[in-house]
Amino acid sequence: MEQNGADAAKDGRRSGGESRRGGRSRSRGRGPQARRSEAGRRDDREQQAASDAEASVSSERAPQSKRPLRSAKPVKAAAPVQLADSDGPLFDDLGLSEATLEAVRQAGYTQPTPVQAGLIPRAITGIDVLGQARTGTGKTASFVLPILEQMAKKPQGPAGVRALVLVPTRELAVQVRDEFEKLAQGSNVHCVAVYGGKPIKSQIDKLARHPQVVVGTPGRVLDHMSRGTLQLRALEIITLDEADRMLDIGFRPDIEKILRHCPQSRQTLLLSATVPPPVARLATRYMRDPEILDFSSREIAVETIEQFYFTVDPTKKFELLQRLLEREQPQQAIVFCRTKRGTDKVYEKLARRSRRSRDADEVDVACIHGDLAQGLRDRVMKQFREGKVRLLVATDVVGRGIDVSGISHIVNYDVPEFCDDYVHRVGRTGRMGRDGVAYTFVTPEEGPQLTRIEVRIDKLLQRDEIDGFVAFDHRAEKSNATPGQTHATGEEPAKPKPAAKLLGKGRGAKRFRRAL
Repeated sequence: MEQNGADAAKDGRRSGGESRRGGRSRSRGRGPQARRSEAGRRDDREQQAASDAEASVSSERAPQSKRPLRSAKPVKAAAPVQLADSDGPLFDDLGLSEATLEAVRQAGYTQPTPVQAGLIPRAITGIDVLGQARTGTGKTASFVLPILEQMAKKPQGPAGVRALVLVPTRELAVQVRDEFEKLAQGSNVHCVAVYGGKPIKSQIDKLARHPQVVVGTPGRVLDHMSRGTLQLRALEIITLDEADRMLDIGFRPDIEKILRHCPQSRQTLLLSATVPPPVARLATRYMRDPEILDFSSREIAVETIEQFYFTVDPTKKFELLQRLLEREQPQQAIVFCRTKRGTDKVYEKLARRSRRSRDADEVDVACIHGDLAQGLRDRVMKQFREGKVRLLVATDVVGRGIDVSGISHIVNYDVPEFCDDYVHRVGRTGRMGRDGVAYTFVTPEEGPQLTRIEVRIDKLLQRDEIDGFVAFDHRAEKSNATPGQTHATGEEPAKPKPAAKLLGKGRGAKRFRRAL
């Protein structure tokens, strides 16, 4: 991911969208006002984490820890774990208690995914585990079930938060909390989600009820720790979900500060789609002899997803989108844009088109990005999960971890700047072995970006066309033709007319004397 970002910067292809590198002024005061400003800056980082502009990789600096590091052994790459087939193990074979198995049955889970089958038996033994798996493979349940199992073994544990889950975005925090509530039915385990964009007072009230599990974004978790409303003295398990994404968007200092305040005897679970050097260094510093499990197959892209691309002029993109939606008639689709402004424009056009249709009274299209109020974002995601919204126009705020089983199509209206973001966008469909289709709109200038994506996923995208649709403005092509070229009709292109004289008839250009 870092190499892809460096290539993009070197080629000068960075988009004009909003940048997350906005400067953060340091507070010089040490009083309550300074602490409030620090909390505000952490909320700003969470807002930036939800925005669509590509995040710069955070600079590497050693943590200022007064305690000895937990592990001095470097993390080595693990051999890929063999993926289970349809005749693989069942949840009954993973060492879970009967109470946990009953919750799994009530949730409708029948057979564990390879990630769950490999990670759950090791995690319930109490060892540190680093799991690498691509998106859509059931990583959430693979750490939720071991946490619930630990709670069931010691129901009368010490008062306070016993498990902490750190996630990169607010939407993912809500999704993980819902997974805990679904799998914790029949138990006394209570889970609370804390994240920016919501009033902190209501979160303080929920934390005062002493939940056993807290799910949150690093900035808001650190805010509660500084206020004293979140204590980690009794913490037994900490989980870093989508660790590579959290480091990409600048949460590394916050994560390290949280880890340094956790007990040394804790268990650490780290799950990530990729394990770049920053993630490996984090595991080396803060995990105790972790067992590394690699569930990534040789092909990064999911086999059940068909991937196509269209070559199109930038001015014809929306027309192509309309024709594509009419042809495909998707059950549910996400249209990914690079910037928040571009997301709003595409949404407004699609909304006008939807209002003119017969189903104008129904909610057909919605948009989501980092500038929207958190309440609106939650409402949009709820409607999308319930199937009330068919088309969702979004930035990369929903490109990681969001699991909606009804998504049949992904449309990359804008080519993502980083190749890994393409992988995660496309991974919103084809979840848990289902079929899916992904289309990418490529302008003539974005050919190198398409090539880098194909190299990254080790797969060639198939070119697609729509009958009767003209993807390019041929008038622009004629105007750009060089002198001497002959068109298909055999006629010589018209010679450009000389520029009109602006200084009067027969009068030459005005001369200026060189300044001495």
